[in-house]
Amino acid sequence: MSTRVDPSLLQEIKKYGEIHVEDCFNCGNCTAVCPLSNSNTPFPRNNIRMLQLGMKDKLLESIDPWLCYYCGECTITCPRQADPAEAQMTMRRWLTAQYDWTGLSKKLYTSTAWSIGALIIGALIVILLALGLHGPLVTNQVELNTFADVHMMHTADLILAALLGFFLLSNLFRMYLFTFPRGAQNPPPLSIFITEAWQLVLHMLTQKRFGECEDNKRWINHLILVFGYGTMFVLIVLFLSWFQTDELYPIYHPQRLIGYVAALAIIYGSGDALIGRITKKHQMHRYSQISDWLFPILLILLAISGLMISAFRVSGLPILTYYTYVGHLVVMMMLYICIGPMGKWAHLLYRPFAVYFQAVKEKAEEHNKAIAHAPAPVS
Repeated sequence: MSTRVDPSLLQEIKKYGEIHVEDCFNCGNCTAVCPLSNSNTPFPRNNIRMLQLGMKDKLLESIDPWLCYYCGECTITCPRQADPAEAQMTMRRWLTAQYDWTGLSKKLYTSTAWSIGALIIGALIVILLALGLHGPLVTNQVELNTFADVHMMHTADLILAALLGFFLLSNLFRMYLFTFPRGAQNPPPLSIFITEAWQLVLHMLTQKRFGECEDNKRWINHLILVFGYGTMFVLIVLFLSWFQTDELYPIYHPQRLIGYVAALAIIYGSGDALIGRITKKHQMHRYSQISDWLFPILLILLAISGLMISAFRVSGLPILTYYTYVGHLVVMMMLYICIGPMGKWAHLLYRPFAVYFQAVKEKAEEHNKAIAHAPAPVS
């Protein structure tokens, strides 16, 4: 299969972040010091070379940028200050935009005006729906389910989750098509996709490769954030009728405890990321794009507004409860529609699938070698 060269590739990817790979002379030091790189995935050196040569098709096929967890060791030791770690981050943004068939990822990653505009539109949609569809404002006591009927909200949650799932899965299918292009020689058989599926489950639940980087604290903080985020999502989408109720349970009741723990986990994990971007103590926080700021800020606002709703309900403050609830929905819309499936949210899916696809590729290579070296049948 021929490889086309696109001389404009580097300039195209520069729109997605700080990238200085033209300074790289491909010494290979970055690959040598990387704790996650190996002979099958020689990043960052390999994909940086593809980028320098304009090998767009090969870069689209590569999943190496997703296997990097940005420990920053390669950048710290680079003799040319070419910043290979940031190059991996920039390529991940670019790949996200290539997987996204809607074109929104490209707009959100390369245009601040589009990002801010999307946030405003998302907020206005929620506010207008709340103004038109809310129930009676009971002011003598808190009746949240009278103001926002739980069955209507649950239906809306399921519809939103279905839309998000559609965009994520359709973009994931495009990732698969790029990674295993049609017409390639010796494509992996279906049996290998099945037998290696455990890799997908393991890495989706644990992100264990992150733990193989030298800074385990980042991995633990990431797990805390994902736990809080995932727990809150499940509560809202699957168990809203149990979670959103006008009955006030004691503070030790699971309904309240689970919500509080999830909210605090989100605040801790997102706060750690936000402080890192402010202080820039870690290499991965040296450069920040607008989505890098919006994602943790919106997550913190989501958790804090949820805690405020609970506090106002317990305090018997109906109007503040209703207004804060609408604000909570505004933040949720901003997060899921504007930032989620087209950007940072998708990374949680692409990374474990990249590890899975790489395992499939390696097993398929072993399979093909075994067939090639098998003795010819005796006639």
